[in-house]
Amino acid sequence: MSEKAPSAAARNLSDRQRLDTPRGTHRFRLTYDVEAVGRASERFARFLGTGRYLMIQTIIVIIWVALNIFAINLQWDPYPFILLNLAFSTQAAYAAPLILLAQNRQENRDRVSLEEDRSRAEQTKADTEFLARELAALRIAIGEVATRDYLRRELDEIRILLADDDAIRNRRQ
Repeated sequence: MSEKAPSAAARNLSDRQRLDTPRGTHRFRLTYDVEAVGRASERFARFLGTGRYLMIQTIIVIIWVALNIFAINLQWDPYPFILLNLAFSTQAAYAAPLILLAQNRQENRDRVSLEEDRSRAEQTKADTEFLARELAALRIAIGEVATRDYLRRELDEIRILLADDDAIRNRRQ
């Protein structure tokens, strides 16, 4: 049994009205760029490790404490500084996972770099072994080639033998 092609009327229906097309879900989905989050976490982790950040944080804490101790009208966080502690706790709660994310990304980059270094080292080793074999083959081949000194000695010996033969012929005559 063959399926019929959709009629002109069926082609003009929206997906919602067609019975042969399943309905899609229209839920709200939060999408984000994983790499952008990773890059932002690395920048944040790098910033947390600077003297500039420590200086800014120290100045903010000194101002916070001074205002809450000495400015009677502005005391929004009296002596045990609970709001300041809450701010530090919140900062730590976000900073720790972001720092770990940055470390994981760095570890992944290091692992990829190490794998590339290993493969490069293996290729270099293979190339070096090949060149060593080629050099050994050339040394063996050169050892079998007649050198200039060897040829001179042989030619000198032949000249001496020919001279001796000429001398013997001249005596016989």
